[in-house]
Amino acid sequence: MIRPARVVSLVPSLTEAVARSAPGSLVGATDWCTHPAGLDVVRVGGTKNPKVDRIIALAPDLVIANEEENREPDLTALRAAGLEVLVTEVRTLPQAFGELARVLTACGVTARPRWLDEAEAAWADLPPPPDRRTAVVPVWRRPWMVLGRDTFAGDLLTRLGVRQVYAGHAERYPRVPLDELRAAEADLVVLPDEPYRFTADDGPEAFPGLPCALVSGRHLTWYGPSLTEAPTVLGRALRDARPT
Repeated sequence: MIRPARVVSLVPSLTEAVARSAPGSLVGATDWCTHPAGLDVVRVGGTKNPKVDRIIALAPDLVIANEEENREPDLTALRAAGLEVLVTEVRTLPQAFGELARVLTACGVTARPRWLDEAEAAWADLPPPPDRRTAVVPVWRRPWMVLGRDTFAGDLLTRLGVRQVYAGHAERYPRVPLDELRAAEADLVVLPDEPYRFTADDGPEAFPGLPCALVSGRHLTWYGPSLTEAPTVLGRALRDARPT
């Protein structure tokens, strides 16, 4: 009998994908890996500060990581310990689908999971957006940071009819003063609940008079099973945005 791969995931999106598609393979995941609910694995710290010694002690066959979410010094230390590290790069929806297939294959999944086909179909069958909206998309506060160029979340929003004000910025996550954000001539503010947890009481008040869409960060920034419902969930939030 072939022993299942022992996998440690340092990426919440990929943790959910592997848990759904290769049950029993995961032996470790970060503290931020919240899906699926009730996941029973060893917790190995955060995405930016994983406990390298704990990961090594788990003796995984594979560690899965992401070039944006995880730090190179940590990945280098894992490789130096003799562990195989698979690093993904995801900045567009097509990239996400390709990297998901690559990760699942590396984890020993031989049949393409149904949820992956459903996710591709959901995004391929998008209705035309009712109108094109121009948005600023903060992802952090104190200091204010927004989506800039070349981001996965930005690609999803574009497909849903939202043009980012800072999509052409030289930086991927530029720091922009609040007064500049207010003067950006946007007609929408998109506020996800991660990595900064924007809420109805924390974020919209900074943009008086502008419609603010409070959206699920998992559906905007995760690439995994959540992609199957993301077009519907995000589309609804964008349509329901109201001025503060």
